[in-house]
Amino acid sequence: MKKPDILFLMCDQFRFDCIHALGNAGIDTPNLDRLAARGLTFSDAYSTCPVCVPARYTARTGCEPFHTGCYENETPKAMDGQPKEMRKRCGPYLAEAMRERGYETFGIGKFHTMPQFDEDLGYDLQLNTEELWATKEERAKDAFARFIAEEHPEYSHIEQLHGERTNMYYMPQQSPLPAELTVERFAAQEAVKQIGKNREKPYFGFVSFVGPHPPCAPPIPYNRYYNPDRMPLPRETDAAIDHMDEQIPWMNHLIWADGMNDFLIQNLKSRYYGEITYIDDCIGRILAAVEAGGNAENTLICFFSDHGDHLGDHHAWQKESYFEASCHVPFLLSWPARWQPGVCDQLVCLTDLFGIATAAAGDEELRDGHPVIRVLDGQEIRREYLFACYGRPGTPRFKCMVRSGSWKYIWLANGGREQLFDLSEHRREDELFNEIRPDILRQLRRTAERHCRREGLWQALAGTGFLEFPYEERPKMRIRQFDESSGVYEFIDKSSAMKHERSARL
Repeated sequence: MKKPDILFLMCDQFRFDCIHALGNAGIDTPNLDRLAARGLTFSDAYSTCPVCVPARYTARTGCEPFHTGCYENETPKAMDGQPKEMRKRCGPYLAEAMRERGYETFGIGKFHTMPQFDEDLGYDLQLNTEELWATKEERAKDAFARFIAEEHPEYSHIEQLHGERTNMYYMPQQSPLPAELTVERFAAQEAVKQIGKNREKPYFGFVSFVGPHPPCAPPIPYNRYYNPDRMPLPRETDAAIDHMDEQIPWMNHLIWADGMNDFLIQNLKSRYYGEITYIDDCIGRILAAVEAGGNAENTLICFFSDHGDHLGDHHAWQKESYFEASCHVPFLLSWPARWQPGVCDQLVCLTDLFGIATAAAGDEELRDGHPVIRVLDGQEIRREYLFACYGRPGTPRFKCMVRSGSWKYIWLANGGREQLFDLSEHRREDELFNEIRPDILRQLRRTAERHCRREGLWQALAGTGFLEFPYEERPKMRIRQFDESSGVYEFIDKSSAMKHERSARL
């Protein structure tokens, strides 16, 4: 078979349960439904480090945090004497690996590299569209911000092109831009251009949407697409269980979401859903370009998210936990020339993307991943269990998960806490099975401890078991995310402003 074109479509903070065809009757996603109908839906897909920066390094390297050195939203830093340079620890990035396999490559969207804002990821064409810019120079380099400044200067005065953050992070909003000019539409249009090019080589494309990551600010008319009164409220769960992970209440306060009520939650969710339906429309334009190109049957398309969003479930907002709302992600894999549509319940994760792409190109390289394509072809056994970790080992921030069968085990170093959930009943995670099934608890804890006996993880251990810390709450703080590229870092101090105004009048 001729090498396929390969297209990865990635969203940010897209919950696993927000696709109509996969069971959510309250949301409209006709184009993702179409993608699901032409391919495989993975019901048990995970982000092993469920937050933006490490999830993206995992996707582009095929390596877990113990190799990337990125355990949370941080600048990657090697542990245990591993090479300082990422590529020396992990190997060439995915775009470079695909170019070596005879592909023309393009990458468009949010890549969230650190510390360099626009790190060269090896694409033949790379267009960064990031959320925030620390300097004027960064904003000028951003492909989308540059598009607005040069092509639509009437909107260039807007401080935050994707919506207002800081205290408005989880407040329902409307996009400051029309639907034809948002970052999502820009990414889709640039992808359409690339897909439509005449080329001799097959292409590998990576399109990474900024949304539906907060702020939830869909453009007109998607801001009014959903009636808030019809939005489901968060599941009722035990806050004592939910907040065993101390990061959850800390994060709620950090992003100004510790005072949410039902009215705000339903309004916010209506805008979150609206943003998803809008992105679905953008994806529809990309799918139309694939179909118009004449090679749709031999095009491998993978849709996934870097992580989910609690959206109030488990008395939590944001991500960075091992509850399903945070770490369970949508994962659609479509290749009509090779696979019939269906549902697959093998355990997969973002680490497997590297192997999927390289295997489809005819030269599989797994790194830390599992041979998903060979499993689908009946040539390899399924993954027995999935290990995931967050937070630098040897610190109270460390936590990990083992997912095996219907069971999920979570270890929290802060306080030495552990949780065992049975996901066979609608994945509710509202009852601890620690005392009900101590045999499963011990088995999965040993699996997790055994997995940590390796470079980049062994600091999580003390002797033969986990290192635990006396439980301690972190000091509460608020995030400030203004337009740093314009020198805006803080709220205006009223007394200082009034003093300045009086001086100006004098």
